[in-house]
Amino acid sequence: MNEIFDNAHSLESAQVDEAPPGTADFPLPPSLEPRRGQMFPKLDPAEVDRLRRFGTTRTWQPGELLFEPGRRGIGTFVLLRGHIMVTRKNSLGVEIPIIRGEPGDFSGEVGQLSGRPVLAYGRALEVVEALVIDPPSLRAAVVAEAELGERIMRALILRRMGLIETGGGGPALVGPPGGADMVRLQGFLSRNGHPHVVLDPALDSVAEDVMKLHQPRPDELPLVVCPDGTVLKCPGERELAHHLGLYIELSPDRVYDVAIVGAGPAGLAAAVYAASEGLSVLVLDTHAFGGQAGASARIENYLGFPTGISGQALAARAYIQAQKFGAEMVVPVAATSLDCSSFPHKLQLDCGMRVSAKTVVIATGAKYRRPAIPELEKYEGRGVYYWASPIEAALCRKEEVVLVGGGNSAGQAIVYLASHASHVHHLIRGPDLVKSMSKYLIDRIGSLPNVTLYTESEIVAIEGGEEGVSAVHWRHRRDGSKHTKSVRRIFLFVGADPNTGWLGNCGVKVNDKGFVCTGIDLSSIGYQPAHSKNDYRPLLLETSVPGVFAIGDVRASSTKRVAAAVGEGAAVVAQVHARLAEYQSIPA
Repeated sequence: MNEIFDNAHSLESAQVDEAPPGTADFPLPPSLEPRRGQMFPKLDPAEVDRLRRFGTTRTWQPGELLFEPGRRGIGTFVLLRGHIMVTRKNSLGVEIPIIRGEPGDFSGEVGQLSGRPVLAYGRALEVVEALVIDPPSLRAAVVAEAELGERIMRALILRRMGLIETGGGGPALVGPPGGADMVRLQGFLSRNGHPHVVLDPALDSVAEDVMKLHQPRPDELPLVVCPDGTVLKCPGERELAHHLGLYIELSPDRVYDVAIVGAGPAGLAAAVYAASEGLSVLVLDTHAFGGQAGASARIENYLGFPTGISGQALAARAYIQAQKFGAEMVVPVAATSLDCSSFPHKLQLDCGMRVSAKTVVIATGAKYRRPAIPELEKYEGRGVYYWASPIEAALCRKEEVVLVGGGNSAGQAIVYLASHASHVHHLIRGPDLVKSMSKYLIDRIGSLPNVTLYTESEIVAIEGGEEGVSAVHWRHRRDGSKHTKSVRRIFLFVGADPNTGWLGNCGVKVNDKGFVCTGIDLSSIGYQPAHSKNDYRPLLLETSVPGVFAIGDVRASSTKRVAAAVGEGAAVVAQVHARLAEYQSIPA
């Protein structure tokens, strides 16, 4: 799970430091113990003095809490005098020591960059004096103090990794593993980098006691025990996000320079570059940062990562960068409509809120395509999956699985699943993989002894019951021969359709396949901009509506690659600046 924030522990760090004095009292997860020095770096007096301009000094008496789980917007504490004990709670509600802090130490993890709730306790052991640096000032500090900021950022990231590995500060999901809703909530928390633990009542006595106390019906599982003691019965993602403090409240009165709809690679790149250049940025996503790329097990052809990197690790780094520069991220929330009839533009959200922005960047990517298989929806999440994350891979350990698809995403998933499943049965509609998959993946798959390719084949039926999938039937499209395989897991990578249904009648033009047209593509659909006083001509990434842009997979003529999406996210910011410059005389 730590690959969300790291990739083979390669945070571009220099070397593993020796543990500073006073931090070796309590054990860390084995994967992080060698990096204790980076996780808890000691600031010398000169470095502390450099940080003083970013905070205010406060004093606490013995036994007082400096910070505790659930409190938002606190930031970080730099200890000046006295000692504190930092602890986390396990699934039993017992506080476990993390570190005994002393002068020169600082508190916090990556959540404090954006004012997210604290995940640990900090209690004064004696009279304590500390420098309190709130989230905006913390972001300013890590940007202004380059070398010191790098050390602070690395420590904050490693601390979140430690919390993820132990589940510290996060909720406990109680219920049988592998259920559709258990996988759904696990995926939501994992993809958003939030610590949690999964407790099986059949194996864990605490989970068994929780089940006996609340007596949930089958449709109320899993139970979610939140850090404040609240127990939720099979909550939706937004309900869970609200209880964990992940969902930030938006102001209907604020006008952002740019609102980015979609937090895939393109949206995240736009957020990083726009926020780093001082624009006020709002990023919205329906599920998690990373988009479809975030579900890729390993991307091996992305520039700068010769050994490959998981989609989640790549997306998480961009997500942290965007927060570092002050971009506001809201997950989960969906834009349901766009109103461009007046300035500024208005986005209607499914939470009932309406937000305003001078410019809008559409980066909603594509939604998974569902093949025409009878009763397919009945088995989604219960044996049918559209991605292959560590959660799904753990479910199919030593099992045979079926995977459908011939693109690079399918190839990456096959390579990943082959290391967990006993056998992968690979179905494609075409005669071979040459036209749809990169050669390195074809070669890799060809060398795997537990992968069998079935060409010109398609699934015609799925068998199963209340427990999920039990078998799959497919036929050869040319000779009509039929095959049946008893499996419990089916992975579908059959392409995606543009996620543009929410644009409705806002004036943004799409082509016959639903992709957003920008720049010169508009002429290919016969669009002629309305002549006006300013004689509007769309910029390269601008849509038929001035100030509304489209980037990444949702854009017509885009190259469907992660690197291309990131490039468009970077390029669109210059065009956003150009439009904002024209709007300077228009009151918001």
